[in-house]
Amino acid sequence: MPEALINQQTTHQFPQDKALVLPLNKVGIADIPLVGGKNASLGEMIQQLVPKGIKIPTGFATTAYAYRHFISSAGLEAKLRRLFADLNVEDVNNLHSIGKQVRALMLQTPFPLELQQAITQAYQDLEEQYGINTDVAVRSSATAEDLPDASFAGQQETYLNVHGLQGVLEACHKCFASIYTDRAISYRELKGFDHFSIALSVGVQKMVRSDLATSGVMFSIDTETGFHDVALITAAYGLGENVVQGAVNPDEYLVFKPTLKQGYRPILEKRLGTKEIKMVYDTGGSKLTKNISVAPCDRLKYALSDEEILQLAQACCLIEEHYSQVRGVYTPMDIEWAKDGITNELFIVQARPETVQSQKSKNVLRTYQLQQKGEVLSTGRSVGEMIGQGKARVILDVHQINQFQPGEVLVTNRTDPDWEPIMKRASAIITNQGGRTCHNAIIAREIGIPAIVGCGNATAVLKTGQEITVSCAEGETGKVYQGLLPYQVKELALENLPQTRTKIMMNVGNPEEALSYAAIPNDGVGLARMEFIIANHIKTHPLALIHFHELEDQLATKIAELTAQYEDKAAYFIDKLAQGIGTIAAAFYPKPVIVRLSDFKTNEYANLLGGQQFEPQEENPMLGWRGASRYYDERYREGFALECLAMKNVRDRMGLTNVILMVPFCRTPEEGQRVLSEMAKHGLVQGENSLQVYVMCELPSNVQLADEFCEIFDGFSIGSNDLTQLTLGVDRDSELVAHLFDERNEAVKRMIAKAIATVKKHGRKIGICGQAPSDYPEFAKFLVQQGIDSISLNPDSVIKTLLEIANTEEGSYSQIIES
Repeated sequence: MPEALINQQTTHQFPQDKALVLPLNKVGIADIPLVGGKNASLGEMIQQLVPKGIKIPTGFATTAYAYRHFISSAGLEAKLRRLFADLNVEDVNNLHSIGKQVRALMLQTPFPLELQQAITQAYQDLEEQYGINTDVAVRSSATAEDLPDASFAGQQETYLNVHGLQGVLEACHKCFASIYTDRAISYRELKGFDHFSIALSVGVQKMVRSDLATSGVMFSIDTETGFHDVALITAAYGLGENVVQGAVNPDEYLVFKPTLKQGYRPILEKRLGTKEIKMVYDTGGSKLTKNISVAPCDRLKYALSDEEILQLAQACCLIEEHYSQVRGVYTPMDIEWAKDGITNELFIVQARPETVQSQKSKNVLRTYQLQQKGEVLSTGRSVGEMIGQGKARVILDVHQINQFQPGEVLVTNRTDPDWEPIMKRASAIITNQGGRTCHNAIIAREIGIPAIVGCGNATAVLKTGQEITVSCAEGETGKVYQGLLPYQVKELALENLPQTRTKIMMNVGNPEEALSYAAIPNDGVGLARMEFIIANHIKTHPLALIHFHELEDQLATKIAELTAQYEDKAAYFIDKLAQGIGTIAAAFYPKPVIVRLSDFKTNEYANLLGGQQFEPQEENPMLGWRGASRYYDERYREGFALECLAMKNVRDRMGLTNVILMVPFCRTPEEGQRVLSEMAKHGLVQGENSLQVYVMCELPSNVQLADEFCEIFDGFSIGSNDLTQLTLGVDRDSELVAHLFDERNEAVKRMIAKAIATVKKHGRKIGICGQAPSDYPEFAKFLVQQGIDSISLNPDSVIKTLLEIANTEEGSYSQIIES
């Protein structure tokens, strides 16, 4: 199979800049004007990264000089200019007509004899190494593509599984003509590139037999948030064109780069795609490739093993580091990979700079917020953290794109570059197929509109003319709402913000929003709640998973569907909880992330799948069997064990030692000791591997016995909601006494002041996690004056409260100076 370095025999009758064909291992990133971005990048990686263990298939490239020689020797430029004189890319019919004439002219003009001979010699060299009629991929590589500020993704043609000299010559000729596809003409006009200043190189590369295995795309940055420290990998079965074109909904994997480089295994997320079709060789058929259905049992499996995910992520890191070093500036990368089904080796087949997030300003944070919700018509993967709206236009055939009106929402099965002339006029795009790395996603990000991919049913449930709102501002799941819903766009300037003595932390429960929230100035996470992950991602009671084989049939069937990838159902709980908390911890790494252990009440646990079988009915769950009292109880301790094992995975397996664990609703110091002992049984030993354990300060007993709790725990976080209700004797869920609930009540403030004073006297940390500091500026001022170490806020109130706290601290400092 393809080796990166081959004994190249191709000779050049000309100096390098006048050569018609060059071996890939003789070019590098400086040769973009000579062989285009794609081929220059391949040559760069073959020379620089193969020695570091990355496998890259080899081949050769026709040069920009060869293209210009073809144009000039046949006198084509004057003819092309005459055709372009009447071009109007805003008129789809005009664009299509002129594009068709231009391509016909290119294809009717034969290659010069010397170019045919050079390609023949280079292909015969490959045949000597790999056998007669060896299979190759023939890809276009324009001299203006794969630049850091313009992707030109999919603008020109690619041909896979090309066999024989005649097939290679024909494919190269078609690639030359594809410099004038409708989408390429339109894109160059949009980006301000001169059609005649750009040349085309063709890369001919030994095929990787991913038709017998898997392939996909990966980015060395999060494509939606621009978060630098993750690698996003997509994977599907067969040749990679389906992933690039958005013809399949691939698996998605997220890996944390900093601790991967330290030798850990930080797979933060594994999301199963439907992977319904795969592209394979059309052996014995009339085409080069064809799509076939994937067996249902294979659709339910991940396309990559954990080892392969980590190997690809490591390659992603090496490629990003190399290009950042070469360019002298941080350069996130967009990379295509393929697995050879014969040798089981992983290859990198393309790499280009990412062109959207890397170009965004980091000094302004723009957020979109729906002001009301409506009926959800369809959901998929969100692309671009924005909101768009308008009338739907359902188009199933690219030949009908002239029906599209500016400002409409494009709804279709999938897009390819032929759709680009209308994509830039859309307010949003919705497709049935595709993942976050497909063509539609890349172009939507580049032109700055929201898109939802992989909906499955969008063209069936949405109708042309229907008013809809497309929200990609609610996490990884994009939602299509009925009607034109009101929304807000906020811009926050992140420059020149003051530094405060009091740490400003955030409350985060949803892992899908964590990478986005990390862009807000912060000192870490003061409260990461497990409950959101358990209720929304796991959905099942831990004891129901442990005792799966004892469940009634109907319930077991539901849980079996959720946990299809797991024979050991308890492992499902451990993995999903670890991935959710791991994502939050990674987003804020290396800042502290305080994770509160589960604090569902019995009625809330009962609402989980299988929960009613394991939960008692209580008269007052708010004051009942919750928090610490469950963890060591025989009726739940094996459920708590799963939480502990998940947290051990986060810290020890993923390397996220910035996670601090926190025990909620701990009534007595003795109960605290019992919980620590229970945690230690499952490998969470306080002090080992720098593990800290905090306690929620939310009961009067936590305040009155704070000195004793200080002997047991490393820190405290004030839970102002429970502390207020238990100090004032007010049920916070009762409307009848809701008017009496107020954290600013003097009794509550004295409790908090006493807790802060006692804890600080004993050299422990103490913060607060609650809404009161952001709702009431005077309450935040009170906390600062008491000397609290940190205040944890909901993300939307961080900047406002930060400025208020800075003013308070400055005022307090001035008073000290004056006195």
